[in-house]
Amino acid sequence: MVFDGRWTGRLPAEGGAVFLIGMRVNKPWRVDKWLPVASAMPRMLVHLGKHPELGFLGGHSWFGRTTILMSYWRSAEDLINFAAAKEAPHLEAWKAYNRAVGADGTVGVWHETYVVKPGQADVVYANMPAFGLGAAFTHEQITKDSNSSRKRLATAGPA
Repeated sequence: MVFDGRWTGRLPAEGGAVFLIGMRVNKPWRVDKWLPVASAMPRMLVHLGKHPELGFLGGHSWFGRTTILMSYWRSAEDLINFAAAKEAPHLEAWKAYNRAVGADGTVGVWHETYVVKPGQADVVYANMPAFGLGAAFTHEQITKDSNSSRKRLATAGPA
């Protein structure tokens, strides 16, 4: 559903985390190397979807030679706990990547983690479905009190 007009996202007082992760196919003909890497993320997302208590709030994906998942988490601690959990699918996928690819250059992987706090992140969406921080946390219409980046960044807590 598209929300007409201008909207913003509001973080809870404790903040949250934005996690970007992706892979880059460096040797497209080596399907035997990149396909297992590409298929690991859907398994992790299914697991996270079945376990909302783990703190994953949702995300958006873009596919191509470099594939990106932009995800939102209740906290960086939740993200780190998931990555380290023996019962979760991440550790085995990471071990498999290192065994199969390691440093041979066929497939690159990367991630970036950002801790976000109220007053330190500004988001605005115009004529968009609920997206990004707005979809993960609180999605609200922009008012006269939130109609500029300066005003949104001055907000230090939930509505």
